[in-house]
Amino acid sequence: METIHLQQVLPHEIEKRSFEIIEQELIERGELDKILPENKLVVKRVIHTTADFEYVDNLCISEHAVQKGIEALKNGACIVTDTQMARSGINKTKLAQFGGEVFCFMSDEDVAKKAKEEGTTRATASMEKAATIQRPLIFAIGNAPTALVKLYEMIEQGKIHPELIIGVPVGFVNVVEAKELIMKAGIPYIVARGRKGGSNVAAAICNAMLYQI
Repeated sequence: METIHLQQVLPHEIEKRSFEIIEQELIERGELDKILPENKLVVKRVIHTTADFEYVDNLCISEHAVQKGIEALKNGACIVTDTQMARSGINKTKLAQFGGEVFCFMSDEDVAKKAKEEGTTRATASMEKAATIQRPLIFAIGNAPTALVKLYEMIEQGKIHPELIIGVPVGFVNVVEAKELIMKAGIPYIVARGRKGGSNVAAAICNAMLYQI
């Protein structure tokens, strides 16, 4: 039976070691130079979260979107998510240092009621509720393509103007199409093109920006 050799790594060193491995593998794959320097920490953190190097190509980031997101967070922008999982994963202590909060309205009674009455999804209704917040907003969508569709509609109607949209829902129905809409909305974006993504990816992108402040 083959002997398995485990690395002896202390808990506080695991993340540091993981990022060293990611950097080395990107170099070996010849992919490090594909990533703009200003986007590297975001891409690396997504890879760290997913162990999936396809995000080098899947992650589409509009011009200076990461810097724009960082500036918005510095200036007290709040983050709106479409899942409690994403909300849980975002470093709220770090965000609060700059006056920001994380909101997720998916479980709110008024959102459920509105969705039922109008025959829409809770994600759609929660985006409408978010549009009433009179503060700069970053949207981090990791689950519901209907949230992205609603954001696109409200942007087109002039009802909302987010600082940044992180569009990384995972799935098969309307996911690809919803992401493509966001890339045409005229708002800074970080989008995981295709079917891949998830709440963990949305949270990772938020944290990657927060940790650069």
